Amino acid sequence: MIAYNSDAWWKTVFSFRGTVLPQILGRVGLLTGLCLSLCLINDYVLTRFGNQLPELDPLGHTVLGTALGLLIVFRTNSSFSRYWEARSHWGGIVNCSRNLARSATAYAGPADDLGRLIVAFAIVLKQRLRDSNDYSAAKCLITSESFDRLSKVSDPPGILALGLSDWIARRLKEDRLSPAMANELEEALAKLVDCQGGCEKIRRTPLPFVYAALIKQILLLYLLTLPFVLVAKMGFAAPLVLAVVALGFLGIEEAGVEFENPFGTAPNGLPLESICEMIANNVTDTTRTS
Repeated sequence: MIAYNSDAWWKTVFSFRGTVLPQILGRVGLLTGLCLSLCLINDYVLTRFGNQLPELDPLGHTVLGTALGLLIVFRTNSSFSRYWEARSHWGGIVNCSRNLARSATAYAGPADDLGRLIVAFAIVLKQRLRDSNDYSAAKCLITSESFDRLSKVSDPPGILALGLSDWIARRLKEDRLSPAMANELEEALAKLVDCQGGCEKIRRTPLPFVYAALIKQILLLYLLTLPFVLVAKMGFAAPLVLAVVALGFLGIEEAGVEFENPFGTAPNGLPLESICEMIANNVTDTTRTS
């Protein structure tokens, strides 16, 4: 995630990194080149034979453009809803981690081993959401047996959650934890696993392909035929107008595509590394007080 000053208007306007420009400039350039080619053909080829490009009625593009704008905005809103939901789930993971560490330390401390399991859970979940099997960052936090098992199971975070439940069960068996407090810890752990499931739902359920493909198909059709409306009316000003229109439509659509996966490593993705670091610092500070 890119941190920026919302009051720095000019700096934001002229930003390049973190914007959709690197992804769409090629497509905008191709469409602008097509429009410019039509202008040249119209003025230097067809006019020699007394012909002109056929002038399309702009009404069709006006209606289609309005509908297309609504579709693209709806897609962007859907993607942002996924982004915000993902951030809410990670906020829940942070809160549950703090509650687990606090309660375990206060009622069944020392709980530094449980704290390491909590941190490992966050790190492994982050890697899992990024479709990575590299759990080396959690190796120093858990036993070698648990670490070796992570690469052999279908739910690595679930294995660490099981380790957290085992910790609670051992403290309960040793009479170092009351049944009521054990239930509270299990409830916090259940919320932690619920947040994991919510994140996995977002990651494994993309926007339906039929809808995503339809938007791209209509958008391409609109932009490819728009020059035939603009050239006859605007001449060599048409490429500039087309470039602005294409930049707007393609940019909004591409922003929705980037938001669709909030767990990736794109510049505007969720700052999962920072969140995991915050969890590690909070949990370590709490469990060290025991």
